[in-house]
Amino acid sequence: MSLIASISGIRGTIGDADGLTPQRIVAYSLAYGSWLKEQFKDQEIQVAIGRDSRISGLAVSSLVSSTLNFFGINVIDLGLVTTPTVQIAVLGLQAQGGIVVTASHNPENWNALKFLNSLGEFLSPNNVKEVLDLVGQETNTVTEENFGETTGNNNMLSLHIKRVLAAPLVNRDKIAQKNFRVVIDGINSVGGPALKELLEALGIKDVLLLNGELNGKFNHSPEPLAKNLIQLYETMTRGEFDVGFAVDPDGDRLAIFCEDGSFFGEEYTLVATAKYILEHSDNKVSVSNLSSSRALRDMTKGMGGKYFSAPVGEINVVEKMKEVGAIIGGEGSGGVIYPACHYGRDALIGVALFLSYLAEFSGSCSSLRKKLPNYVMIKEKIQLEGQDLKVIFAKLQQNFPEASIDTQDGLKLDWEKGWVHLRASNTEPVVRIYAEAESEEEVDKLVNLVKNKVNEL
Repeated sequence: MSLIASISGIRGTIGDADGLTPQRIVAYSLAYGSWLKEQFKDQEIQVAIGRDSRISGLAVSSLVSSTLNFFGINVIDLGLVTTPTVQIAVLGLQAQGGIVVTASHNPENWNALKFLNSLGEFLSPNNVKEVLDLVGQETNTVTEENFGETTGNNNMLSLHIKRVLAAPLVNRDKIAQKNFRVVIDGINSVGGPALKELLEALGIKDVLLLNGELNGKFNHSPEPLAKNLIQLYETMTRGEFDVGFAVDPDGDRLAIFCEDGSFFGEEYTLVATAKYILEHSDNKVSVSNLSSSRALRDMTKGMGGKYFSAPVGEINVVEKMKEVGAIIGGEGSGGVIYPACHYGRDALIGVALFLSYLAEFSGSCSSLRKKLPNYVMIKEKIQLEGQDLKVIFAKLQQNFPEASIDTQDGLKLDWEKGWVHLRASNTEPVVRIYAEAESEEEVDKLVNLVKNKVNEL
């Protein structure tokens, strides 16, 4: 498996000569350290590092820390924490950067380095290019008297939870009054225990944590999709809980199950929280990526607001949100970005806002879901190895002259009643094909139409 270097991090398989090897870990860590030294000349630099529970995480994190120490950079080791916790730690500690050792929704034999800037945000595409250009260049390590230090800090989850509780429109009192009964699927990684601690801080006493051991042995495929969450589904169908939450291994994505076992839909995590925020704000501007449900667009415009789209990737959404002054945004994969808390996808703020909405709604989770716009989406992957995607996408455009075209990120074909988006993945060696329409029949028709055209090219 070849290494994937993108705005979503430096990802690869462990134990694979073409993957994330020790040599590559050192090389990319040195490149990031060099980049930081260019950004903060003649300043003392400290970097916050956290990791998810993958078995390789400690070794990778230790190697990264040691490499940066050789460069005269101080490291604050946060240990086992979520990605948004590291983002908030960078802000709280006033660090110059951060690294999250996690491959997010990839299988447990993967790992990755996710680089953050001094704002606790992922590096921009231009910054990523600058780091990649430094890989393999000669670097000078420091003398013993200037050697960097690594120190531990286990208090950042508490800071994260405090920040969530203090965020506007998080209504702790109303949540506590409802006595919600909640189930969490933590996939044996950092998000589950973090969510449990948050729920307890929100005054919820009845919490069941499934798969809460931090052993890195994922009990199911780590992407929080309905087909992967059978245990959570079966638990919810017992009728003993009001809502179920599932997170990915690094805790930045959130999926929801209703009290009757129905899947709320990872696309609708953002839609629901956005509806709650927009209803309580004069600023009715939202952003999501091109592969996210048009439900957010419909809902925002229906409230008299403005909606904008961005290329896939957290930093792309963040940059668009800043550009247009959005109050809420994110990605349909279950990633909620609420700037009043911080500029990053965050399952914890997603849970706090969703429960605030559910408490105010005073109905069941399934009845709340019915109040939202409804579309059917298909998410598939196709292999187009060795082919020039730009050529394929250009030819596809010619085959669908009646569609509205967006080429910000791959190719999006948009019709009145549905859309299809094809793009190279930032996290896997595949081409993703997402499609959405008002019914299963319509979305199947769209996907097959486009896939057949691709096969003909």
